[in-house]
Amino acid sequence: MDRQADTAEQILARQRAAFQEDIYPPYEVRMERLSRIGKLLDEQSDTLCEAIAEDFGNRSHYETKLLEIAPLKSELRHAKSHLRKWMRPSRRGRSIEFLQMSNWVQYQPLGVVGIMVPWNYPLILALGPLIDVLAAGNRAMIKPSELLPATSALLARLIAQYFPPEEATVIEGGVDIAEMFSALPFDHLIFTGSTAVGKKVMAAAAANLTPLTLELGGKSPTIVAPDYPVEKAARDIAFGKLMNAGQTCIAPDYVLVERKKMDALKQALLKQVDALYPQNTASQQYTSLVGERSFERLKQGLAELQTRNTEVIAAAISTTETGFNMVPTLVIDPPPDCRLMEEEIFGPILPLVPYDTLQEAIAFVQARPRPLALYIFTNDRSAEDEVLKGTISGNVTINGTLLHIAQSELPFGGVGPSGIGAYHGYDGFKRFSHARGIAKVRFFNPAVLAMPPYGKIANLLGRFMSR
Repeated sequence: MDRQADTAEQILARQRAAFQEDIYPPYEVRMERLSRIGKLLDEQSDTLCEAIAEDFGNRSHYETKLLEIAPLKSELRHAKSHLRKWMRPSRRGRSIEFLQMSNWVQYQPLGVVGIMVPWNYPLILALGPLIDVLAAGNRAMIKPSELLPATSALLARLIAQYFPPEEATVIEGGVDIAEMFSALPFDHLIFTGSTAVGKKVMAAAAANLTPLTLELGGKSPTIVAPDYPVEKAARDIAFGKLMNAGQTCIAPDYVLVERKKMDALKQALLKQVDALYPQNTASQQYTSLVGERSFERLKQGLAELQTRNTEVIAAAISTTETGFNMVPTLVIDPPPDCRLMEEEIFGPILPLVPYDTLQEAIAFVQARPRPLALYIFTNDRSAEDEVLKGTISGNVTINGTLLHIAQSELPFGGVGPSGIGAYHGYDGFKRFSHARGIAKVRFFNPAVLAMPPYGKIANLLGRFMSR
């Protein structure tokens, strides 16, 4: 571990020294660095898909390309097409007593940014932040998850192939290396993962006063309003829940539905599972769970419900024989104090919770920790406004699931226990920049009027400024 720690510290020192030699990289340099990410994705797409599938046990190449590679290319196009505008100084106004001043904000690179990557989306959650970090003019050190050894090793090799270590590098290793990494004196650190680990990362970073962006998780609710057809909602809920076998931080965690429509939604969801994963393709296209620990945790959650007389319905699909597999499972009206309703599920289990009024559904969400995402299904504008104004969450998708994450113009981030800070697009550029306020005296310095010895002019000035 000492050798690994020394190596990481040395890399950080070299990156910081390189940054000090070029603390405001020009537009052309930043564009060239971004272009190398695009080249990596174009040339290594299939290799990346194969490594991720190997680590998962089973993950369709289509899923990796649709959920990780395609969104990365979209983010890259967006950053490159807007970067020149983002880099321009932002003019700011001034009050009447300072009309002789000129004010603006210059977004200045921070330096070296650490990126801690989870296992569930190992590519987009490594290279997505890297796009924003490099667009803002920084250097980066990346720590992939040790749970995906093939992907981690490949990412380390590819980053070294396309970037010199003074610009971007990968630090591999287990939990001890992750702990060391989070304690390095970065100029900014972004961590994506569980709330429990996020607390440890925050504590480690505090020793160096390292600024943090935490993208955590939580139980993202879905509210199906009384006016919305449950059959239509079921299609989008099933899609959002079952992509990556539910191992998505913004996956619908549970669904609130009118009590009288509970059975209809149940049947519609089971029908959608069959439509999404027909028996002849399910074993190739349905993703495995990563690791025995996740698999056993979900099994224990279902076992608890058997002792509490809760209806549990497993869908009938065929899964691959490799990896840890769990078929899509519905839980009907679970006890609110059961494990699956108190912890983030992070798997293909979906509780259906009945409500009698929309206000009751809103109160259910508000009584729990603020989630990373919220989903609302309604065509009623008043119901939409009622839910939006009555809840606090990270991002929201209305009449769909997951789609907010793919909008480059929207910031992405949690609130409270689901995260600190937001990035993506312009918000990512600003997140990894220092907003440097600059005030310039043009013709006459107004401070002259406030200088001692004080007299009539200072008195008039004080009265005017205190108006």
